[in-house]
Amino acid sequence: MPLVNGPLEWRALRLVVFDLDGTLYDQRRLRLHMMGGLVGAWLRTGDLTPLRALREFRKGREELGDAGADDFLSQQYSLAAERCGLEAAEVERLVNDWIERRPLPYLRRCRWPGVDLIFAGLRRARITTAVFSDYPARDKLDALGLEADLIVSACDPDVLRLKPHPRGLEKLLEQTGIRADQCLMIGDRIDRDALAASRLGIRALIKSRRPHPTVDTFRTYTDGPFRPLLAPHEGSLSVRGALRQNVS
Repeated sequence: MPLVNGPLEWRALRLVVFDLDGTLYDQRRLRLHMMGGLVGAWLRTGDLTPLRALREFRKGREELGDAGADDFLSQQYSLAAERCGLEAAEVERLVNDWIERRPLPYLRRCRWPGVDLIFAGLRRARITTAVFSDYPARDKLDALGLEADLIVSACDPDVLRLKPHPRGLEKLLEQTGIRADQCLMIGDRIDRDALAASRLGIRALIKSRRPHPTVDTFRTYTDGPFRPLLAPHEGSLSVRGALRQNVS
């Protein structure tokens, strides 16, 4: 399907920013792995507290993102703790265990097919790659076997804003000196990634099973918009030449 906002001009891009969770790997598949672990813990202990705490943590984070909270780092734990009758420190411990640490061994097998080839194609084309995530991203990126030039998290001291606030994208533009019209945001949520990008005039490309009437979407990393990056880098065919033959 053609992109609703017209073909991507890869040769005009200098920076491609990826979201991480759900964009670089199958988040649903990973959560099934984690759910198996949580159910196993419940069967051993009869305690549903970890499951409830993680559910309330995710729900509260969504609310804080919608509200544009500027102190989400502490509120994300205290909000879930209040709803579950726990101490904030215990919620933080559960989050670090079940969201940050335990998923790492499973991430590589959940990585979306072809995403490594896209990163390689961007390197060949000398386009800067970055990751902007609402969660700390470096360990996850390493576990995925991917390498980006720049990594920004909403938890960084000079960001401290959850998407759809665009502060993380602003930071990347400031760091690189690249204009918004030379940047592309690739994510999996229209209400987070695409909205954050739109607030700075950055084009967004969203991974989605369904097309959207106003936002550019794709289903897999072998879809038409990415074909120039997947072109062979052999003989007289350069990646820059392939990008000039961009397909929509």
